[in-house]
Amino acid sequence: MKSIDAIIKPSKLDDVKQRIREVGVRAMTLSNVTDCGSTAGRLRICRGASYVIDGAPMVRIQIIVDENMVNAVVDAILATALPGEVDSGSISIYPVAETMRIRIDARPREMIGDRHHDHPKVA
Repeated sequence: MKSIDAIIKPSKLDDVKQRIREVGVRAMTLSNVTDCGSTAGRLRICRGASYVIDGAPMVRIQIIVDENMVNAVVDAILATALPGEVDSGSISIYPVAETMRIRIDARPREMIGDRHHDHPKVA
């Protein structure tokens, strides 16, 4: 299993979500974050007023998938998140040793991609 963390511009979120759902991702975690990298400390001038940007608002998408889906998900993000433009974001991929759904104690193979769509079984 791999965790794919993508930091993208908020304006591209809907496009990216739609595209990664098309490749089979059903669940993801979204967070609002601030990019303090390349935009930090930049002087901007707008309507005669100057101000310094301390960070740009971005969205972090975390997706946990089987290894065979990593390339398809990364390609989907790259195709929709404005690659080649300044401050268009980043993608990081990490190994995941194990993940469990707390509510129903589901183990990894039972829950990948279905974290928000399963229901406890009633006997």
